[in-house]
Amino acid sequence: MSSPLLDVWEAAAASPYHPAVGKDAQFTLGFVLLLISLVLVTVFSLNRSFVNLPLLGVPGSLAFGFGSVFMICAAGVYV
Repeated sequence: MSSPLLDVWEAAAASPYHPAVGKDAQFTLGFVLLLISLVLVTVFSLNRSFVNLPLLGVPGSLAFGFGSVFMICAAGVYV
């Protein structure tokens, strides 16, 4: 008698998970994203307007969020 869970387990063994960003590249990518966010947020803080909000503020915030998560994962702290 075969169980559905065992079938899923055996099917998953044939295709292992490969992350989009490897463990060795997490620190570099996190550092670059944090550096980009620092530049974007600095330029945005010097030129605050509603036009610059979607052009500089949102990408800077997203770069900071993803960069900080990558740096945390690269340092070995799991969130």
